[in-house]
Amino acid sequence: MHAAVLHALGKPPRYEPFADPVAGPGEAVVQVRAASLKPVDRMMAGGMHYAGPRELPVVCGVDGVGVLADGTRVFFAGPRRPYGAMAEQTVVARARCWPVPEGLDDATAAALPNPALSSWLPLVWRAQLAAGETVLVLGGTGTAGKLAIRIAKILGAGRVVAAGRSEKALRTLGALGADALIHLAGSDKEVTQAFAREAGDKGYDVIVDYLWGHPTELLLSALTRAEFSMKAAGPRLIPIGESAGPSVSLPAAILRSAGLAILGGGFPPMNILIDAFNQAMARAASGELFIETERVALVDCEDAWQRMEHGRRLVLIP
Repeated sequence: MHAAVLHALGKPPRYEPFADPVAGPGEAVVQVRAASLKPVDRMMAGGMHYAGPRELPVVCGVDGVGVLADGTRVFFAGPRRPYGAMAEQTVVARARCWPVPEGLDDATAAALPNPALSSWLPLVWRAQLAAGETVLVLGGTGTAGKLAIRIAKILGAGRVVAAGRSEKALRTLGALGADALIHLAGSDKEVTQAFAREAGDKGYDVIVDYLWGHPTELLLSALTRAEFSMKAAGPRLIPIGESAGPSVSLPAAILRSAGLAILGGGFPPMNILIDAFNQAMARAASGELFIETERVALVDCEDAWQRMEHGRRLVLIP
């Protein structure tokens, strides 16, 4: 078979032959139809992710859509290394292959789960979003951020504030359910004031953060109070991405004065994961969730790796 093969961390994978996979106990060989190119794929191949490969060469891609031997079309995740999703075939645990609704095309089915679940699971499982709460999506102009806005509304958020760096993209977020917008391209003072203004007296209940870095530091500054807070609980901050920087300066005052709770990731119980997957895919099949995709032939994986997405997911097609 042919695949997107990584030989050196920090370099693009190359389209070349690779050994055919053979299924072991509890595994299935998948005939791949589509695999999206995501930030996590680039980070792992670049040696910047804790779950990146330790031995090379490997095939890139953490998930995709394909067909099992019995003809079932599935979304699969976590292929057994050295195999990956960006190949004509891969091998994965049968328990990590989930049926895909008939109404979804391969590209959408491959591209949607990763960014959709990146907010659906944190909102439901980690933050336990309650109906009527206010959600701030930090990084709302990206592919995952746009989905997070819509998902927050689907899950019952009363108000959604979206913050992003692209003014053009920000103008489109009202149609997705954003009730207020914060442009992050202003001065530090302007951005901090905007965070404080949109928080109002009620404050943010849940913050979904795809940016981290300096924008998050400005948010923390806006949330730090000069007096004791009488609220029983402060905002729940969920760091998901780090496109603006890998670290922040965290003053102790923000934890004490605003009651901020930072909730890390982790892997949810399988029943919660599968339920979130099924709900997100059903919403996509009905048109309630949408992700813009661009299909790219697998043979062009090296060129695709070096392209910027600009609001859409590149999907490699074997």
